Amino acid sequence: MFTILTIDDEENIRNGLADNFELEGYEVKKAASGKEGLALIAKGGIDLVITDLRMDGISGEEVVRRVTTENPGIPIIVLTGHGSIEDATKAIKSGAYDFLTKPLDLDHLNLIVKNALRGKELANQNKELLARLNKADSPDEMIGKSSELNHVRTMIQKAAPAKASVLITGESGVGKELVAHAIHNQSPRKDKPFISVHCAALSETLLESELFGHEKGAYTGADSMSKGRFELADGGTLFLDEIGEINQATQVKLLRALQEKKFERVGGTETISVDVRVVAATNRNLEEEVKNGKFREDLYYRLNVVRIEMPSLRERKDDIPLLMHSFLREFNIENEKNIKGFDNRAKAAMLKYSWPGNIRELKNCVESAVVMCTGDEIKIDDLPASVREKSDEKVITIPIGMPMEEAELIIIKENLAFNDGNKSKTADILGIGRKTLHRKLGETEDEE
Repeated sequence: MFTILTIDDEENIRNGLADNFELEGYEVKKAASGKEGLALIAKGGIDLVITDLRMDGISGEEVVRRVTTENPGIPIIVLTGHGSIEDATKAIKSGAYDFLTKPLDLDHLNLIVKNALRGKELANQNKELLARLNKADSPDEMIGKSSELNHVRTMIQKAAPAKASVLITGESGVGKELVAHAIHNQSPRKDKPFISVHCAALSETLLESELFGHEKGAYTGADSMSKGRFELADGGTLFLDEIGEINQATQVKLLRALQEKKFERVGGTETISVDVRVVAATNRNLEEEVKNGKFREDLYYRLNVVRIEMPSLRERKDDIPLLMHSFLREFNIENEKNIKGFDNRAKAAMLKYSWPGNIRELKNCVESAVVMCTGDEIKIDDLPASVREKSDEKVITIPIGMPMEEAELIIIKENLAFNDGNKSKTADILGIGRKTLHRKLGETEDEE
Protein backbone atom coordinates (compact mmCIF):
# COMPACT_ATOMS: atom_id res chain seq x y z
CA MET A 1 0.00 0.00 0.00
CA PHE A 2 1.30 3.45 -0.97
CA THR A 3 1.47 6.23 1.62
CA ILE A 4 0.51 9.77 0.61
CA LEU A 5 1.39 12.87 2.62
CA THR A 6 -0.85 15.92 2.30
CA ILE A 7 0.60 19.27 3.44
CA ASP A 8 -1.88 22.16 3.71
CA ASP A 9 -2.53 24.82 6.32
CA GLU A 10 -6.31 24.60 5.71
CA GLU A 11 -7.78 21.81 7.83
CA ASN A 12 -10.79 21.26 5.56
CA ILE A 13 -8.56 20.64 2.54
CA ARG A 14 -6.26 18.30 4.51
CA ASN A 15 -9.16 16.24 5.78
CA GLY A 16 -10.97 16.25 2.43
CA LEU A 17 -7.88 14.99 0.61
CA ALA A 18 -7.28 12.36 3.29
CA ASP A 19 -10.85 11.05 2.99
CA ASN A 20 -10.56 10.91 -0.80
CA PHE A 21 -7.28 9.01 -0.86
CA GLU A 22 -8.32 6.58 1.87
CA LEU A 23 -11.34 5.68 -0.27
CA GLU A 24 -8.91 5.06 -3.13
CA GLY A 25 -7.01 2.55 -0.98
CA TYR A 26 -4.03 4.64 0.07
CA GLU A 27 -2.61 5.23 3.53
CA VAL A 28 -2.61 8.97 4.29
CA LYS A 29 -0.58 11.19 6.58
CA LYS A 30 -1.40 14.86 7.17
CA ALA A 31 0.71 17.91 7.98
CA ALA A 32 -0.50 21.46 8.75
CA SER A 33 2.76 23.16 7.71
CA GLY A 34 5.83 22.73 5.55
CA LYS A 35 7.97 22.19 8.63
CA GLU A 36 5.71 19.42 9.93
CA GLY A 37 5.58 17.83 6.48
CA LEU A 38 9.36 17.76 6.07
CA ALA A 39 9.69 16.17 9.51
CA LEU A 40 7.32 13.36 8.47
CA ILE A 41 9.20 12.85 5.20
CA ALA A 42 12.48 12.62 7.09
CA LYS A 43 11.09 9.66 9.08
CA GLY A 44 10.66 7.71 5.83
CA GLY A 45 7.81 5.67 4.38
CA ILE A 46 6.29 8.45 2.24
CA ASP A 47 5.64 7.53 -1.41
CA LEU A 48 4.07 10.76 -2.69
CA VAL A 49 3.61 14.32 -1.41
CA ILE A 50 0.78 16.74 -2.14
CA THR A 51 1.55 20.22 -0.87
CA ASP A 52 -0.11 23.61 -0.95
CA LEU A 53 2.11 26.20 -2.58
CA ARG A 54 1.49 29.17 -0.28
CA MET A 55 1.84 28.49 3.44
CA ASP A 56 3.24 30.44 6.37
CA GLY A 57 6.80 29.53 7.31
CA ILE A 58 8.22 26.97 4.88
CA SER A 59 6.44 27.42 1.55
CA GLY A 60 5.40 24.68 -0.87
CA GLU A 61 8.18 25.74 -3.22
CA GLU A 62 10.73 25.21 -0.44
CA VAL A 63 9.16 21.80 0.30
CA VAL A 64 9.64 20.86 -3.37
CA ARG A 65 13.25 22.02 -3.34
CA ARG A 66 14.08 20.18 -0.11
CA VAL A 67 12.38 16.92 -1.08
CA THR A 68 13.89 16.75 -4.56
CA THR A 69 17.32 17.38 -3.06
CA GLU A 70 17.13 15.23 0.06
CA ASN A 71 14.66 12.52 -1.00
CA PRO A 72 14.90 12.19 -4.78
CA GLY A 73 12.35 9.77 -6.21
CA ILE A 74 9.35 10.98 -4.19
CA PRO A 75 6.89 12.63 -6.62
CA ILE A 76 5.43 15.96 -5.45
CA ILE A 77 2.14 17.46 -6.62
CA VAL A 78 1.64 21.16 -5.93
CA LEU A 79 -1.76 22.76 -5.21
CA THR A 80 -2.20 26.44 -5.97
CA GLY A 81 -4.79 29.16 -6.49
CA HIS A 82 -5.50 30.59 -9.94
CA GLY A 83 -3.40 33.64 -9.25
CA SER A 84 -0.26 31.62 -8.53
CA ILE A 85 0.19 29.60 -11.70
CA GLU A 86 3.49 31.34 -12.41
CA ASP A 87 4.77 30.24 -9.00
CA ALA A 88 3.50 26.70 -9.65
CA THR A 89 5.44 26.65 -12.91
CA LYS A 90 8.57 27.56 -10.96
CA ALA A 91 7.85 24.65 -8.62
CA ILE A 92 7.66 22.31 -11.62
CA LYS A 93 11.05 23.55 -12.75
CA SER A 94 12.34 22.87 -9.22
CA GLY A 95 11.31 19.23 -9.53
CA ALA A 96 7.56 18.97 -8.80
CA TYR A 97 5.75 16.20 -10.71
CA ASP A 98 2.66 18.31 -11.53
CA PHE A 99 0.41 21.05 -10.18
CA LEU A 100 -3.35 21.61 -9.88
CA THR A 101 -5.32 24.77 -9.28
CA LYS A 102 -8.01 25.11 -6.62
CA PRO A 103 -10.87 24.27 -6.46
CA LEU A 104 -9.72 20.72 -7.09
CA ASP A 105 -11.09 18.19 -9.58
CA LEU A 106 -10.62 15.06 -7.46
CA ASP A 107 -10.99 12.66 -10.41
CA HIS A 108 -8.20 14.47 -12.23
CA LEU A 109 -6.07 14.54 -9.07
CA ASN A 110 -6.59 10.80 -8.53
CA LEU A 111 -5.43 10.12 -12.10
CA ILE A 112 -2.30 12.24 -11.63
CA VAL A 113 -1.54 10.46 -8.34
CA LYS A 114 -2.02 7.04 -9.94
CA ASN A 115 0.33 7.90 -12.82
CA ALA A 116 2.95 9.40 -10.50
CA LEU A 117 2.97 6.33 -8.25
CA ARG A 118 3.08 4.00 -11.24
CA GLY A 119 6.11 5.90 -12.53
CA LYS A 120 7.76 5.65 -9.12
CA GLU A 121 7.06 1.92 -8.99
CA LEU A 122 8.57 1.37 -12.46
CA ALA A 123 11.64 3.40 -11.49
CA ASN A 124 12.08 1.26 -8.38
CA GLN A 125 11.68 -1.92 -10.42
CA ASN A 126 14.34 -0.73 -12.86
CA LYS A 127 16.71 0.02 -9.97
CA GLU A 128 16.09 -3.44 -8.57
CA LEU A 129 16.66 -5.06 -11.96
CA LEU A 130 19.86 -3.13 -12.47
CA ALA A 131 21.06 -4.15 -9.01
CA ARG A 132 20.29 -7.78 -9.80
CA LEU A 133 21.97 -7.50 -13.19
CA ASN A 134 25.04 -5.94 -11.63
CA LYS A 135 25.12 -8.78 -9.13
CA ALA A 136 24.58 -11.37 -11.84
CA ASP A 137 27.27 -9.83 -14.01
CA SER A 138 29.70 -9.40 -11.15
CA PRO A 139 32.76 -11.63 -11.44
CA ASP A 140 31.82 -14.09 -8.69
CA GLU A 141 28.16 -14.45 -9.70
CA MET A 142 28.17 -16.71 -12.75
CA ILE A 143 24.66 -17.40 -13.99
CA GLY A 144 23.53 -21.02 -13.87
CA LYS A 145 22.61 -23.94 -11.65
CA SER A 146 23.83 -26.87 -13.74
CA SER A 147 25.99 -29.56 -12.18
CA GLU A 148 28.78 -28.61 -14.62
CA LEU A 149 28.83 -25.00 -13.45
CA ASN A 150 28.52 -26.01 -9.80
CA HIS A 151 31.64 -28.14 -10.28
CA VAL A 152 33.48 -25.05 -11.55
CA ARG A 153 32.28 -23.10 -8.49
CA THR A 154 33.63 -25.84 -6.22
CA MET A 155 37.00 -25.71 -7.97
CA ILE A 156 37.10 -21.92 -7.58
CA GLN A 157 36.35 -22.16 -3.85
CA LYS A 158 39.18 -24.63 -3.38
CA ALA A 159 41.70 -22.73 -5.52
CA ALA A 160 40.95 -19.17 -4.41
CA PRO A 161 42.66 -19.15 -0.97
CA ALA A 162 45.94 -20.54 -2.35
CA LYS A 163 48.84 -18.74 -4.04
CA ALA A 164 49.25 -21.33 -6.80
CA SER A 165 48.90 -20.39 -10.47
CA VAL A 166 45.64 -21.38 -12.13
CA LEU A 167 45.07 -22.34 -15.77
CA ILE A 168 41.51 -21.89 -17.06
CA THR A 169 40.71 -23.76 -20.25
CA GLY A 170 37.66 -23.82 -22.48
CA GLU A 171 36.26 -22.64 -25.78
CA SER A 172 35.99 -18.97 -26.73
CA GLY A 173 33.01 -17.22 -25.19
CA VAL A 174 32.45 -19.57 -22.24
CA GLY A 175 33.31 -16.98 -19.59
CA LYS A 176 36.89 -17.77 -18.59
CA GLU A 177 37.49 -14.22 -17.39
CA LEU A 178 34.50 -14.56 -15.04
CA VAL A 179 36.27 -17.53 -13.45
CA ALA A 180 39.46 -15.47 -13.06
CA HIS A 181 37.54 -12.65 -11.38
CA ALA A 182 35.82 -15.13 -9.08
CA ILE A 183 39.15 -16.61 -8.01
CA HIS A 184 40.48 -13.14 -7.23
CA ASN A 185 37.33 -12.00 -5.40
CA GLN A 186 37.27 -15.09 -3.18
CA SER A 187 40.98 -14.89 -2.40
CA PRO A 188 42.89 -13.00 0.33
CA ARG A 189 43.99 -10.65 -2.51
CA LYS A 190 40.46 -9.41 -3.23
CA ASP A 191 41.23 -5.88 -1.97
CA LYS A 192 44.32 -5.65 -4.19
CA PRO A 193 44.41 -5.01 -7.96
CA PHE A 194 43.03 -7.40 -10.57
CA ILE A 195 44.97 -6.65 -13.76
CA SER A 196 44.09 -8.22 -17.11
CA VAL A 197 46.18 -8.66 -20.27
CA HIS A 198 44.77 -9.96 -23.56
CA CYS A 199 47.90 -11.59 -24.95
CA ALA A 200 46.52 -12.23 -28.45
CA ALA A 201 45.77 -8.55 -29.02
CA LEU A 202 49.40 -7.36 -28.70
CA SER A 203 52.49 -7.71 -30.84
CA GLU A 204 55.67 -9.30 -29.43
CA THR A 205 57.28 -5.95 -28.54
CA LEU A 206 54.12 -4.43 -27.12
CA LEU A 207 53.28 -7.54 -25.09
CA GLU A 208 56.68 -7.57 -23.39
CA SER A 209 56.32 -3.86 -22.59
CA GLU A 210 52.77 -4.39 -21.33
CA LEU A 211 53.85 -7.20 -19.02
CA PHE A 212 57.12 -5.81 -17.68
CA GLY A 213 56.98 -2.09 -18.45
CA HIS A 214 59.70 -0.03 -20.16
CA GLU A 215 62.20 2.68 -19.41
CA LYS A 216 62.27 6.04 -21.18
CA GLY A 217 63.91 5.66 -24.59
CA ALA A 218 63.69 1.85 -24.59
CA TYR A 219 62.25 1.98 -28.10
CA THR A 220 60.85 4.52 -30.55
CA GLY A 221 57.86 6.20 -28.95
CA ALA A 222 58.86 5.33 -25.37
CA ASP A 223 58.89 8.96 -24.25
CA SER A 224 58.64 8.17 -20.54
CA MET A 225 59.01 5.33 -18.08
CA SER A 226 55.95 3.08 -17.86
CA LYS A 227 55.16 0.38 -15.32
CA GLY A 228 54.07 -2.99 -16.66
CA ARG A 229 51.11 -5.13 -15.65
CA PHE A 230 53.23 -7.20 -13.26
CA GLU A 231 54.10 -4.08 -11.27
CA LEU A 232 50.55 -2.78 -11.38
CA ALA A 233 49.26 -6.13 -10.08
CA ASP A 234 51.69 -6.25 -7.15
CA GLY A 235 49.90 -7.84 -4.20
CA GLY A 236 46.98 -8.83 -6.40
CA THR A 237 46.12 -11.02 -9.38
CA LEU A 238 47.41 -10.87 -12.97
CA PHE A 239 45.06 -12.46 -15.53
CA LEU A 240 46.78 -13.53 -18.76
CA ASP A 241 44.04 -14.20 -21.31
CA GLU A 242 44.83 -16.32 -24.38
CA ILE A 243 48.21 -17.31 -22.95
CA GLY A 244 48.72 -19.80 -25.80
CA GLU A 245 49.28 -16.92 -28.22
CA ILE A 246 52.55 -15.61 -26.73
CA ASN A 247 55.83 -16.18 -28.60
CA GLN A 248 58.83 -18.17 -27.40
CA ALA A 249 60.93 -15.14 -26.38
CA THR A 250 58.19 -13.74 -24.16
CA GLN A 251 57.56 -17.24 -22.76
CA VAL A 252 61.15 -17.32 -21.45
CA LYS A 253 60.80 -13.95 -19.68
CA LEU A 254 57.39 -14.89 -18.31
CA LEU A 255 58.75 -18.16 -16.91
CA ARG A 256 61.51 -16.29 -15.07
CA ALA A 257 59.01 -13.79 -13.63
CA LEU A 258 56.85 -16.66 -12.38
CA GLN A 259 59.74 -18.63 -10.90
CA GLU A 260 61.69 -15.80 -9.31
CA LYS A 261 58.98 -13.14 -9.00
CA LYS A 262 61.56 -10.74 -10.46
CA PHE A 263 62.03 -9.00 -13.80
CA GLU A 264 63.52 -5.92 -15.47
CA ARG A 265 61.62 -3.36 -17.47
CA VAL A 266 62.31 -3.27 -21.21
CA GLY A 267 65.46 -1.16 -21.69
CA GLY A 268 66.23 -1.20 -17.96
CA THR A 269 68.74 -2.87 -15.62
CA GLU A 270 66.99 -2.50 -12.26
CA THR A 271 65.55 -5.79 -10.98
CA ILE A 272 62.00 -5.38 -9.69
CA SER A 273 60.43 -7.82 -7.24
CA VAL A 274 56.67 -8.36 -7.06
CA ASP A 275 54.14 -10.55 -5.30
CA VAL A 276 51.65 -11.51 -8.01
CA ARG A 277 49.33 -14.44 -8.43
CA VAL A 278 49.00 -15.43 -12.08
CA VAL A 279 45.76 -16.81 -13.51
CA ALA A 280 46.00 -17.73 -17.19
CA ALA A 281 43.36 -18.76 -19.73
CA THR A 282 43.43 -20.35 -23.16
CA ASN A 283 41.13 -21.94 -25.72
CA ARG A 284 44.07 -23.89 -27.14
CA ASN A 285 45.19 -27.40 -26.26
CA LEU A 286 48.47 -26.49 -24.57
CA GLU A 287 49.53 -30.15 -24.25
CA GLU A 288 49.46 -30.37 -28.06
CA GLU A 289 51.25 -27.02 -28.32
CA VAL A 290 54.01 -28.43 -26.04
CA LYS A 291 54.32 -31.58 -28.18
CA ASN A 292 54.58 -29.45 -31.31
CA GLY A 293 57.29 -27.28 -29.77
CA LYS A 294 55.17 -24.13 -29.81
CA PHE A 295 54.82 -23.76 -26.04
CA ARG A 296 57.50 -24.32 -23.41
CA GLU A 297 56.89 -27.39 -21.30
CA ASP A 298 58.38 -25.81 -18.16
CA LEU A 299 56.12 -22.75 -18.52
CA TYR A 300 53.11 -24.99 -19.09
CA TYR A 301 53.71 -26.85 -15.82
CA ARG A 302 54.35 -23.56 -14.00
CA LEU A 303 50.98 -22.25 -15.15
CA ASN A 304 49.04 -25.50 -14.87
CA VAL A 305 49.29 -25.99 -11.10
CA VAL A 306 45.50 -25.87 -10.73
CA ARG A 307 43.41 -26.59 -13.83
CA ILE A 308 39.81 -25.41 -14.18
CA GLU A 309 37.92 -26.45 -17.31
CA MET A 310 35.02 -24.13 -18.15
CA PRO A 311 32.30 -26.16 -19.92
CA SER A 312 30.81 -25.07 -23.23
CA LEU A 313 27.22 -23.88 -23.31
CA ARG A 314 26.06 -27.03 -25.10
CA GLU A 315 27.40 -29.00 -22.12
CA ARG A 316 25.28 -26.98 -19.66
CA LYS A 317 21.99 -26.61 -21.54
CA ASP A 318 20.08 -26.43 -18.26
CA ASP A 319 21.58 -22.96 -17.78
CA ILE A 320 20.39 -21.59 -21.13
CA PRO A 321 16.90 -20.47 -19.91
CA LEU A 322 18.46 -18.62 -16.95
CA LEU A 323 20.97 -16.88 -19.20
CA MET A 324 18.26 -16.02 -21.76
CA HIS A 325 16.10 -14.27 -19.19
CA SER A 326 19.04 -12.54 -17.53
CA PHE A 327 20.13 -11.07 -20.86
CA LEU A 328 16.51 -10.22 -21.69
CA ARG A 329 16.24 -8.13 -18.50
CA GLU A 330 19.51 -6.37 -19.34
CA PHE A 331 18.54 -5.49 -22.91
CA ASN A 332 14.97 -4.54 -21.94
CA ILE A 333 16.45 -1.82 -19.77
CA GLU A 334 19.05 -0.80 -22.34
CA ASN A 335 16.45 -0.54 -25.13
CA GLU A 336 13.62 0.79 -22.92
CA LYS A 337 11.36 -2.17 -23.73
CA ASN A 338 9.14 -4.40 -21.61
CA ILE A 339 9.36 -7.77 -23.37
CA LYS A 340 8.06 -10.43 -20.99
CA GLY A 341 9.74 -13.51 -22.40
CA PHE A 342 10.11 -15.95 -25.30
CA ASP A 343 7.31 -17.87 -26.98
CA ASN A 344 7.48 -21.67 -27.13
CA ARG A 345 8.95 -21.87 -30.64
CA ALA A 346 11.68 -19.35 -29.83
CA LYS A 347 12.52 -21.20 -26.59
CA ALA A 348 12.67 -24.53 -28.40
CA ALA A 349 14.93 -23.15 -31.14
CA MET A 350 17.33 -21.63 -28.62
CA LEU A 351 17.50 -24.83 -26.57
CA LYS A 352 18.08 -26.87 -29.72
CA TYR A 353 20.85 -24.66 -31.10
CA SER A 354 24.44 -25.78 -30.40
CA TRP A 355 25.83 -22.27 -29.59
CA PRO A 356 29.33 -22.62 -31.08
CA GLY A 357 30.07 -19.08 -29.84
CA ASN A 358 28.86 -20.06 -26.35
CA ILE A 359 27.60 -17.42 -23.88
CA ARG A 360 28.93 -14.55 -25.98
CA GLU A 361 26.84 -15.73 -28.96
CA LEU A 362 23.76 -16.29 -26.79
CA LYS A 363 24.03 -12.76 -25.41
CA ASN A 364 24.33 -11.31 -28.92
CA CYS A 365 21.34 -13.39 -30.02
CA VAL A 366 19.14 -12.07 -27.21
CA GLU A 367 20.23 -8.48 -27.84
CA SER A 368 19.37 -8.84 -31.54
CA ALA A 369 15.99 -10.43 -30.71
CA VAL A 370 15.11 -7.61 -28.29
CA VAL A 371 15.89 -5.03 -30.98
CA MET A 372 13.83 -6.87 -33.62
CA CYS A 373 10.86 -7.72 -31.35
CA THR A 374 7.82 -5.46 -31.75
CA GLY A 375 5.50 -7.21 -29.30
CA ASP A 376 5.69 -8.28 -25.67
CA GLU A 377 7.15 -11.70 -26.44
CA ILE A 378 10.14 -12.75 -28.54
CA LYS A 379 9.07 -15.02 -31.42
CA ILE A 380 10.99 -17.35 -33.70
CA ASP A 381 11.14 -14.71 -36.45
CA ASP A 382 12.91 -12.29 -34.08
CA LEU A 383 15.89 -14.64 -33.71
CA PRO A 384 18.98 -14.53 -35.95
CA ALA A 385 18.84 -16.74 -39.05
CA SER A 386 21.50 -19.14 -37.71
CA VAL A 387 19.28 -19.97 -34.74
CA ARG A 388 16.02 -20.00 -36.73
CA GLU A 389 17.33 -22.56 -39.20
CA LYS A 390 17.45 -25.22 -36.52
CA SER A 391 13.77 -24.62 -35.76
CA ASP A 392 12.90 -25.87 -39.25
CA GLU A 393 13.64 -29.38 -38.08
CA LYS A 394 10.35 -30.96 -37.07
CA VAL A 395 11.40 -31.61 -33.49
CA ILE A 396 9.82 -30.41 -30.23
CA THR A 397 12.20 -29.72 -27.36
CA ILE A 398 10.90 -30.02 -23.80
CA PRO A 399 13.25 -28.75 -21.07
CA ILE A 400 14.05 -31.18 -18.26
CA GLY A 401 12.00 -30.41 -15.16
CA MET A 402 9.07 -28.79 -16.99
CA PRO A 403 5.69 -29.67 -15.39
CA MET A 404 3.62 -32.21 -17.38
CA GLU A 405 0.78 -29.76 -18.10
CA GLU A 406 3.17 -27.18 -19.59
CA ALA A 407 4.98 -29.84 -21.64
CA GLU A 408 1.67 -31.17 -22.94
CA LEU A 409 0.57 -27.68 -23.93
CA ILE A 410 3.84 -27.08 -25.83
CA ILE A 411 3.31 -30.33 -27.76
CA ILE A 412 -0.26 -29.35 -28.67
CA LYS A 413 0.63 -25.81 -29.73
CA GLU A 414 3.66 -26.90 -31.78
CA ASN A 415 1.58 -29.49 -33.64
CA LEU A 416 -1.23 -26.98 -34.10
CA ALA A 417 1.20 -24.45 -35.60
CA PHE A 418 2.68 -27.15 -37.89
CA ASN A 419 -0.84 -27.99 -39.10
CA ASP A 420 -1.65 -24.31 -39.80
CA GLY A 421 -4.19 -24.17 -37.00
CA ASN A 422 -6.22 -27.17 -38.19
CA LYS A 423 -7.54 -28.57 -34.91
CA SER A 424 -9.16 -31.68 -36.39
CA LYS A 425 -5.89 -32.72 -38.02
CA THR A 426 -3.93 -31.90 -34.87
CA ALA A 427 -6.30 -33.96 -32.71
CA ASP A 428 -5.98 -36.93 -35.11
CA ILE A 429 -2.15 -36.74 -35.12
CA LEU A 430 -2.05 -36.58 -31.31
CA GLY A 431 -4.61 -39.36 -30.94
CA ILE A 432 -7.08 -37.32 -28.89
CA GLY A 433 -10.59 -36.06 -29.51
CA ARG A 434 -11.42 -32.50 -30.57
CA LYS A 435 -13.18 -31.86 -27.27
CA THR A 436 -10.08 -32.95 -25.37
CA LEU A 437 -7.93 -30.71 -27.54
CA HIS A 438 -10.19 -27.71 -26.86
CA ARG A 439 -10.23 -28.47 -23.14
CA LYS A 440 -6.44 -28.67 -22.93
CA LEU A 441 -6.20 -25.35 -24.79
CA GLY A 442 -8.66 -23.82 -22.32
CA GLU A 443 -11.23 -23.23 -25.08
CA THR A 444 -14.76 -24.18 -25.92
CA GLU A 445 -15.64 -25.42 -29.41
CA ASP A 446 -17.63 -22.20 -29.93
CA GLU A 447 -14.38 -20.23 -29.71
CA GLU A 448 -12.95 -21.85 -32.83
